[in-house]
Amino acid sequence: MFDHVADSIGQPDLIRVEDGLVCLRFETMKVVSALGAVRHLLDRGAVRPGDTLLDSSSGIYAYALALACHRYGLHCYIVGSTTVDDTLRTQLAVLGASLEQMEPTSDLKLDQSRRVQRIGEILEENPHFHWMRQYHDDIHYLGYRAVAEELERELGPEGVTIVGGVGSGASTGALAGFLREKSDDVQLVGVQPFGSITFGSEHVADPDIIIAGIGSSIPFGNVAHDRYDIIHWISFRAALSGSIDLLRRHAIFAGLSTGAAYLAARWERAENPDRTAVFIAADTGHRYTGSVFSRHREAVDLASLAPHNVPALEELAMPWSRMSWNRAPGPRAATTPRAHDDHPVR
Repeated sequence: MFDHVADSIGQPDLIRVEDGLVCLRFETMKVVSALGAVRHLLDRGAVRPGDTLLDSSSGIYAYALALACHRYGLHCYIVGSTTVDDTLRTQLAVLGASLEQMEPTSDLKLDQSRRVQRIGEILEENPHFHWMRQYHDDIHYLGYRAVAEELERELGPEGVTIVGGVGSGASTGALAGFLREKSDDVQLVGVQPFGSITFGSEHVADPDIIIAGIGSSIPFGNVAHDRYDIIHWISFRAALSGSIDLLRRHAIFAGLSTGAAYLAARWERAENPDRTAVFIAADTGHRYTGSVFSRHREAVDLASLAPHNVPALEELAMPWSRMSWNRAPGPRAATTPRAHDDHPVR
């Protein structure tokens, strides 16, 4: 029995959708990182019940941090993206979290930079707030150790390929890092939208992009570029087709980033049939009902889609590109110093 709903939500399901293809399905994935980070801060005495935790979010981290704060008796303050919808706003309000949402804009970079600027202003006004720094502090890796241990128990420590949206880097980077403690025969495949600075695709614009949660227009300090073996850049329309196929073929209703990860994982599985590809479903598909699933007639047969294998970032092209990253450092424009404390997560 769970003591709090956050503990339950943080437990993922492993679903074998095909031979050698497994879905790691979360209701809300970032609850794992938020709970692990908040527990660590409380254990160290860095925060105490009644304190206020502050961060920026484009969606699911806001809900995750609000749940963690509710779980441990803390206050939650979120500077939210323009993408925060009515459902999430209502949930945050009822949970007691404060939400300050940015004004609507079609410019992702402007939305993210404004949120960062506003965080600085809030901290000046409230220096006692604790900034969680989900994009920069690798404390957010800690909660994924238990998930990695479950994967190892179910699938073994070798011949596993982890596929998922990069985002802040915590989920995919942490899972690969913890699994590699037992065996280096763990591949990590990151999924990015076009236009993201994180792995150097900012020069390729996707006019339909709404999968900002797996990419970024500003440097993220939490991304350990040198953990990734392969990167897939997937357009909105290709990801939509992946999400629709996943629901139609396997009855898994998950978000748009999951459709992209599913598409990439199917390809990697076909390329390496002796390995098990595990793709991450970070959240459910409910917030994409109108923008993705109501457009199911636009989905194309996945057999008609294939990535352009590119040797250099200059050759990236829509709608889908794939590149061997080979655990190289990140592009200069995407790197920023990482924040650490006393936890050995790298």
